Amino acid sequence: MNGRGIELINVSKDFAGDDGKITALADISLSIGPGEYIGILGLNGSGKSTLARILNGLVKPNTGKVYVNGIDLDSPGRLTEVRQIVGMVFQNPDNQLVCPVVAEEVSFGPENLGLPSSEVDSRVDWSLRLVGLEDKKHHAPHLLSGGQKQKVALASVLAMRPDYLILDEPTSMLDPSSRWDVLEYLRKVNAENGITIVLISHNPEDLIHASRLIVLDRGSIYLQGSPREVYSEVDKLAAIGLEPPGIYNLINRLEREGYRIDGAIETIPQLVESLCRI
Repeated sequence: MNGRGIELINVSKDFAGDDGKITALADISLSIGPGEYIGILGLNGSGKSTLARILNGLVKPNTGKVYVNGIDLDSPGRLTEVRQIVGMVFQNPDNQLVCPVVAEEVSFGPENLGLPSSEVDSRVDWSLRLVGLEDKKHHAPHLLSGGQKQKVALASVLAMRPDYLILDEPTSMLDPSSRWDVLEYLRKVNAENGITIVLISHNPEDLIHASRLIVLDRGSIYLQGSPREVYSEVDKLAAIGLEPPGIYNLINRLEREGYRIDGAIETIPQLVESLCRI
């Protein structure tokens, strides 16, 4: 593969279990283009976390190929380069935060790139401003709330200026207000900075900002399309234990009643505006 983007070609991954081989991913072929906002949806055991770790080389597939901006992840000595291109944010921020001060935490990555101190300081200020934590720059991370800790973890990855940001269940430990804050910052990072977002979640509500949804079931791609297309497949989602977000349940019901709802809808005000145009 040449050029920019992430591509998986016939990727499969098995793990050894107590009762024999466990298939985490089965023959996945997938392309992610620059600037996309991709949502990966599935229940526990669907293969989401394995896919996340394969995207930046934390896990190697048993079969198939993975390319990041044309780099074959099997290429000797290229993983360090790939992990500068593909940033990763995990479910529990406490597992990523190691420094006693927020500014030190965010500067850790850029400093290890050997950047001059002026550039490191600029990146720290930029990434903290992006996630709304400028006033916490000199605070201790362990004294922050769960939502603030997740924002520090996000800022630490953003300070590396990755092309791609992979987030594995980043909102699952957050209260509703903090959860929405993190999702809104991800939308802004994608829209304003062109960073490709791959957001992985078991919660359909987390993925309404995505431009494309990929639904996994038992290690395979089960559904794929825009949120509107995927969330209209009510019966197919129900068959694997999922249901659309509340706003899409309402849209589906309105369309069954004969109303035509045009355009991408993410919020109730957008839905009201669309209805007022009918």
